[in-house]
Amino acid sequence: MKSIKPSGFPLNDFVQVRGAKEHNLKNIDVDIPRNKLVVFTGISGSGKSSLAFGTIYAEAQRRYLESVSPYARRLFNQMSVPNVQSIHGLPPAVALQQSRGGTTVRSTVGSVTTISNLLRMLYSRAGDYPRDQSIIYAEEFSPNTPEGACPKCHGIGRIYDVTEKSMVPDDSLSIRERAIAAWPSAWQGQNLREILMTLGFDVDRPWKDLPKKKREWILFTDETPTVPVYSGFSMQEVQRALKREMSPSYMGTFTSAKRYVMQTFANTQSQLMKRRVSQYMLNTECPVCHGKRLKKESLSIKFAGYDIADMSNRSLSQLMDTFVPYAEGKFLDKEKDKHPEKAIVAQNIAIDLTARLKIMIDLGLGYLSLERTTPTISPGELQRLKLATQVHSNLFGVIYVLDEPSAGLHPADTEALLKVLQKLKDAGNSMFIVEHEVDIIRHCDWIVDVGPEAGTNGGEILYSGPLEGLESVDKSLTRRFIQPLPVARKNTRNAKHWLHLVQVTRNNIQNLDVSFPLGVLTSITGTSGSGKSSLVSQALVDLVSAHLGQQLEETKEAQPELLQEEVVPTSGMITEGMQHIKRLIRVDQKPIGRTPRSNLATYTGLFDRVRQLFAETPLARNRRYDAGRFSFNVAKGRCAHCKGEGFVMVELLFLPSVYTPCPTCKGSRYNDKTLEIKYEDKNIAEVLNMTVDEAWEFFKTDRSLTQSLGVLRQVGLGYIRLGQPATELSGGEAQRIKLASELQRTQRGQTLYILDEPTTGLHPSDVEKLIEQLNFLVDAGNTVITVEHDMHVVAASDWVIDLGPGAGKEGGKVVAQGPAMEVARNKESKTAQYLSAYV
Repeated sequence: MKSIKPSGFPLNDFVQVRGAKEHNLKNIDVDIPRNKLVVFTGISGSGKSSLAFGTIYAEAQRRYLESVSPYARRLFNQMSVPNVQSIHGLPPAVALQQSRGGTTVRSTVGSVTTISNLLRMLYSRAGDYPRDQSIIYAEEFSPNTPEGACPKCHGIGRIYDVTEKSMVPDDSLSIRERAIAAWPSAWQGQNLREILMTLGFDVDRPWKDLPKKKREWILFTDETPTVPVYSGFSMQEVQRALKREMSPSYMGTFTSAKRYVMQTFANTQSQLMKRRVSQYMLNTECPVCHGKRLKKESLSIKFAGYDIADMSNRSLSQLMDTFVPYAEGKFLDKEKDKHPEKAIVAQNIAIDLTARLKIMIDLGLGYLSLERTTPTISPGELQRLKLATQVHSNLFGVIYVLDEPSAGLHPADTEALLKVLQKLKDAGNSMFIVEHEVDIIRHCDWIVDVGPEAGTNGGEILYSGPLEGLESVDKSLTRRFIQPLPVARKNTRNAKHWLHLVQVTRNNIQNLDVSFPLGVLTSITGTSGSGKSSLVSQALVDLVSAHLGQQLEETKEAQPELLQEEVVPTSGMITEGMQHIKRLIRVDQKPIGRTPRSNLATYTGLFDRVRQLFAETPLARNRRYDAGRFSFNVAKGRCAHCKGEGFVMVELLFLPSVYTPCPTCKGSRYNDKTLEIKYEDKNIAEVLNMTVDEAWEFFKTDRSLTQSLGVLRQVGLGYIRLGQPATELSGGEAQRIKLASELQRTQRGQTLYILDEPTTGLHPSDVEKLIEQLNFLVDAGNTVITVEHDMHVVAASDWVIDLGPGAGKEGGKVVAQGPAMEVARNKESKTAQYLSAYV
């Protein structure tokens, strides 16, 4: 390993790591300078995140937490203690990782950046109040507080209710024929119908023929009478039994249909049940606050002509235009005579607001609004919002550890990101960045290249020093990509058929006519917020799936949470080309499973073949073990103590609960008898612990497995363990697992594949492999459309559609389209100048 210290660099200006063995790191020693922009590079799975986050940041956090009380410590989401001999010269660290934000719709851009707090203070102290209205405090401008929330919708902005029509879709049916569809369909529904018979209701008459008063009582009453139930009796038999005071089958309690739906939706832990009852609920705008979520007193106060809800729904760029004149004091003279304190407050808050907004706009986020909820923004956008907050905090002497801050950024926006990173560094901080984007790498002061390959073939420091020294490191895969090189490619494919869309409207895409070539590889480009995902991942998906009558998996899985935002439908139509598309596959970055029981092996199906091989061994046959025996989800094969989890939770007083390997199975997940079965001297737990690369070599005599594993290697996943839990996989890794699963299938042709930034988290050398796989899909008679910022992929595409010219309301138009070479020459395109180096 080469490690260079420039002359004049004192040793105490470095973070000195000794004996790091976290994950795949091979007992490494490395010195990393402080107060510099340091980039950690290497292919996916090489160990760079294990060094930056798993070792350096984890140790900084551990040291800090040792200084706080045990009671306070339990409130932190602690990382595990890193496996490292020593680290010297380590300042406090702040991690900004690629994480999906809060899952609640009450978490917004405004709350993450704390700008909403400033706005509330502004409206409280400097707003224009109606005559005779007393002052309203800042918390009363928040829909998340009892003081500010609209009393009708409780700060959600939408009303969730049921009607007779929603709960009884077919009023020609009788109650016995399940006219009340909202009631449960199993035993509980039968129970409610039999209770109605005891109460004297005719359950055999068509619903529409029942008196209105009786229908309303059944559907809407809050009464819950408990009455005798005679199970299986007819109406006449029930009446006779009541007269004779016969002993009932049981006593049953009545619940109206509305009460059942609303209580189930509010209280059930089952997403399946929640989905079922939600289909009988109507979601409408709150009639009191009209979706603004606040009480009327708060909405009556204006600033610059806007109430706080309207102000919060404007884009960050529009807010900047509004507040700059106030920050510059242009309204001070007009107000200071009448309300001098209001004028001063308005200017002071506006100065703070514009300073914060400028950083976010510089980071390419000007198209977002304060009310945009965090579940609807990408991990890259969320990380940049947190970065903007850190820039404004003016911390000094801190190590910032960032995880691919360029993810989701157009190269034009990456330039602005670099300026922000430079600003943090100039303030006296150290910037440690895990990154694949060559534009970031080219601007670093110091590079730490980890490799040479992934998993067990990585974990070494190939080079640590100034960027220019990397060129002489033969083992480095990164060095080939530091300077942009034209992408080697075959002749451009020409489309024989086109998919024509007209009058497409979705978010900032307004009445757009656009055509996509079929049977080729197309890249959709444009600056962040220009409308790429709105056009492709939303509008195109909606229109094609509706035409095919195909319900996408994510639509089926959608959880009916109480959304404050109305789902915006896509408008527009496809006029030509659908006869050439038989199937739609959207390969997105959503998790491949929500629990640790789901993993790469189970998702791709290759675990079925592995278990079959174990079941075919002589000892397994002798014991009559079938393939199910080798599943950690089946009782007969798994460890009885941890039930196949591999770990157990230990609750500690005053400290966070910790998970430790199961003391019975030592984390293997299986019982001893199952582990006695060996295939080629390996038990099933040892196979699950193999990386894809190791398994490919181990199962080289099995054609089925080598084919499946080979595809996973080709999309850059050779370093992932077969049994690695789905919860530990990044969005980019999950997306490539889905792509690999699709590549394994027999290609039928005429399938439309839509991918949203498939290069996320990929080293340039892995991007080359990905391009090969996308071309394989196209050569098999399919169409591939990617939303992409990586110029390697764009240059390798047959057709490019560039959106813009700007973001938000300034975007949504086709700026340039054609072969990559042609778009690279278009002077109107912001993408052209970056693409030209690769074509």
